[in-house]
Amino acid sequence: MLGFAALLPLIWLGIALPSRAQSVVSPEGTYAGTLQAGEAELHILLHLKKNSEGTYHATLDSLDQGVFAIEASSVFVSGSTVKLDVASNGAHFEGKISANHKIIDGLWSQGGASLPLILSLQPAGGISRKPGDAVFPVEGLWQGAVEVHGMRLRYQLHLLHDTDGELIGALDNLDQGVTGLPAVRLTQKESAVHFEIPAVAGVYEGTLNPAKTELKGTWSQLGLDNEKLDFKRGEQPLELRRPQNPVRPYAYREEEVSFSNEAAHVTLAGTLTLPKTGGPFPAVVLIAGSGSNDRDESMANHKPFLVLSDFLTQKGIAVLRYDKRGIGKSTGVLENATTIDLAGDAAAAVTFLQGRKEIDSSKIGLIGHSEGGIIAPYLATHTGGISWLVLLAAPATTGQDTLLKQSELIGRAGGLEDSQLVASLTFDREAYDLIRQEKDHDVLAEKLVALVKETGFDSALPPAALEAQLRMLLSPWFRFFLDYDPVPDLRAVRCPVLALYGQKDLQVASKENLPPMKSALDETGIRSVDVREMPELNHLFQHAYSGSPAEYAAIEETISPEVLRLTGDWVVAHSR
Repeated sequence: MLGFAALLPLIWLGIALPSRAQSVVSPEGTYAGTLQAGEAELHILLHLKKNSEGTYHATLDSLDQGVFAIEASSVFVSGSTVKLDVASNGAHFEGKISANHKIIDGLWSQGGASLPLILSLQPAGGISRKPGDAVFPVEGLWQGAVEVHGMRLRYQLHLLHDTDGELIGALDNLDQGVTGLPAVRLTQKESAVHFEIPAVAGVYEGTLNPAKTELKGTWSQLGLDNEKLDFKRGEQPLELRRPQNPVRPYAYREEEVSFSNEAAHVTLAGTLTLPKTGGPFPAVVLIAGSGSNDRDESMANHKPFLVLSDFLTQKGIAVLRYDKRGIGKSTGVLENATTIDLAGDAAAAVTFLQGRKEIDSSKIGLIGHSEGGIIAPYLATHTGGISWLVLLAAPATTGQDTLLKQSELIGRAGGLEDSQLVASLTFDREAYDLIRQEKDHDVLAEKLVALVKETGFDSALPPAALEAQLRMLLSPWFRFFLDYDPVPDLRAVRCPVLALYGQKDLQVASKENLPPMKSALDETGIRSVDVREMPELNHLFQHAYSGSPAEYAAIEETISPEVLRLTGDWVVAHSR
């Protein structure tokens, strides 16, 4: 859950629509074409990809303008038709795929004008190789990574020449969602390559090998000095390394399951893991944080709940994790659900476990992360049969206080000036007041849009990102979360609790949340309560440099081994 200011440096665009497997031509690949705009020629590259779920994603490069990785805000493929919108510049393209799948012939519309654009499929690797018309040997697409502060930051470098024959380029920071940073003072003198990225005060010095396939060099920017950064030609970004993700075959049983929250008419799909022998087993339900989380709480190929489930099951604990409603294979609509509605889904998961013969129904616990750490104590105090709780980065302040502190901390980590922070937090407070005061959805939407324009935030975010943020502010979930105080439920808990906070968590700050959590649990009189701050860990319990969400994807560690061991040992001890 991120406040408005926190979203400013973290918005990722890309909306794709599902296709029909049998009727859709799959036009994946890189296409090149030229827009004739008056006397100017703009050379365009379209990169069209389809993921494992059959949805499309597209980015565009405008080579002559030195702008790269422009995200398409929507992509539609049906039969031989391809449509895409680019909300950031108000552009629309619609074209027809040729019978041999090598040409997309269409119209580019922008600013009231429509121009013909014929895109030709490029050979695999054609863009990453030195182009046939290259003026400079270093031209092409390059992939590299810097490893620093426990992170592996993947970069993609675009180098080419403009219509004047000058070398131009741009840099993408793939793991922090920053694309198209313009390069200046870009030169190649024999094998020596130099460029600077003013946006981050960055300087690169490299040497091109005789085969023109590798660049070896160093990268410096604020906080970094002469760090090794080598590039290789290639279209495919370097793979994300996730060493903690378990791989099959597992040392335990795995079963695809589903269960119903009948009151909400929702069916949840998930995975139940069970030790291979013995039983009945103690069990745990994993409850995810806010947002569109699947059963693994996946993010940038990190799968924290898969890692946690694997660890616990190997210690003799059965684990149930599930896709949130409306996500993955679960039915329902997530954006219409409040935290209490999601608690009903978690209660259905507990009921499902209680009905399984392999499970000891007297030994069922809950592990909740972030918002899941609010749901777990709510469930423990409003239903029976919960033996223990593990709360990971659980808010212990009202929703508004959590969001405001989150926006402040993430904004500071992202380099916002004090004046920018004050403006952002003032907007947040004014928006929250409007949400409380105005009960009519349509009127509230109008007032929020007016507030956005009045404060200038409409120019700070791309239209698609702004629309998504406004939709979140208007949701039933946000109305409820804003004023929900978890402390009364924490005071009513009557089972053992382990609560952990990351010292560098900027989303649910330890300094603001650990004291009220400890105070509330101390009032319960429960003997087995353990509330701890974990040094150097962020909101995901990764070892972190600053704790900013912008680092999550670049960190190879998914969950700190210390947190895994502490959680596992505590759960086993309280499941005997």
